[in-house]
Amino acid sequence: MTEERVFLPSARRPRPGRPRKADNGHVPGTSHAGGLDDSGRNGRPLACEANAPLLPRLLDVHRTAEYLSMPESSVYDLAARGVLPRVRVPLPDGQEIRRLYFDKSDLDRLIDSWKE
Repeated sequence: MTEERVFLPSARRPRPGRPRKADNGHVPGTSHAGGLDDSGRNGRPLACEANAPLLPRLLDVHRTAEYLSMPESSVYDLAARGVLPRVRVPLPDGQEIRRLYFDKSDLDRLIDSWKE
């Protein structure tokens, strides 16, 4: 004898897929950092900030232009004139990478020197 199973809808199940956000941008049923506020335990900041972007120290021409808010052609011109110090990355065979890289701390010092 086979037993027939009957499924009764006990509670309304959420629709599959990404949960919808409320008007304030919060997704219901989720918590931030395990229920802690932005400061973490005892008012100390969290060790790992999820929203903090990790900026690399070496920037290529495109990112350098974005960082300095100027066109890439100006970055090439300033590098050719020696205003922007280039970071030379050596290769094991004595050559170096041909791509232009700039140190973010050098760019910060240069910006400080440009201030009036």
